Amino acid sequence: MRAFVFLLASLFCGATCGQTFPAKPVRIIVPFSPGGVADSSARVISERLGVRLGQSVLVENRPGASGNIGTHAVASAAPDGYTLLLGFDGTMVVNPHVYAKLPFDTLRDFSPVTKLGDATLILVAHPSVPAKDLREFLAVAKTRNFSYGTAGTGSTPHLAGELLAQRTGIALTHVPYKGGGQAMGDVVGGQIPLVFTAIATAQQFVKAGKLKALGVSSARRSSALPEVPTFVESGLDGFVVDSWVGILAPAKTPPAVVERLQKDIAAVLGEAETRSRYATLGIEPAGNTSEQFTEQIRADLARWERVVRQAGIRIE
Repeated sequence: MRAFVFLLASLFCGATCGQTFPAKPVRIIVPFSPGGVADSSARVISERLGVRLGQSVLVENRPGASGNIGTHAVASAAPDGYTLLLGFDGTMVVNPHVYAKLPFDTLRDFSPVTKLGDATLILVAHPSVPAKDLREFLAVAKTRNFSYGTAGTGSTPHLAGELLAQRTGIALTHVPYKGGGQAMGDVVGGQIPLVFTAIATAQQFVKAGKLKALGVSSARRSSALPEVPTFVESGLDGFVVDSWVGILAPAKTPPAVVERLQKDIAAVLGEAETRSRYATLGIEPAGNTSEQFTEQIRADLARWERVVRQAGIRIE
């Protein structure tokens, strides 16, 4: 009987929720601490999205367990569009292969709304590394082992480093940190030679001459550091690794609500101010459809499964 009532309610909501939504404030759960690129990407859109929805859009941080705690909270929330997730590729498509147990299933427990954008990744080196660009670095790395730092095990920059080693045959040793800031501090101080990170984290040190930018792993050069070549330009055909952020709702959220959110978020991403603020974060705005975002998530799950398995990364 309860299942029948739920079915009727779902059918009714599918026809009417798009017209009545939203009737109260909307929350975006960010599964990380304040201040990072992922957190900032949500805060940039929240105010303008609230104007379009006619309701406040609140950003709430629930950090912990590499994003798993906040992500699980949204997976367990009511599927009504009022609790949304700031999804990060490291959590959504990498963690499922890295962690032996997860409290959520990326494909089963979420309705993707839209990708906010792609954050450009950059490989930077301490000035003592005897290479001015990626080509020279790869030549040197054929003769010696280098270590590289990232914001943590299983992060997209971590896997980008693993993929680089797999593609080129060089030896790279990963050094995980609790945050990107700590990693940057150590590479600037010379404690480690390399860091793979989001370009927003490193650009100030590159511009100040404290670090050397070896290359960006995006499809195109970044407007933040346009003089830095891509990995593809440096001879690694097809080597494109961006770290995306996006908005997801709990599974079974009414399609009309998902469509309303997608259209309004895409409109905000198209505004000049949003694009300018995203540029400072090193993010290329997207705003694709729910179906396109879903297909990318499926493809990325398959892509990173192979890299994680070959690298032998596992957290019990």
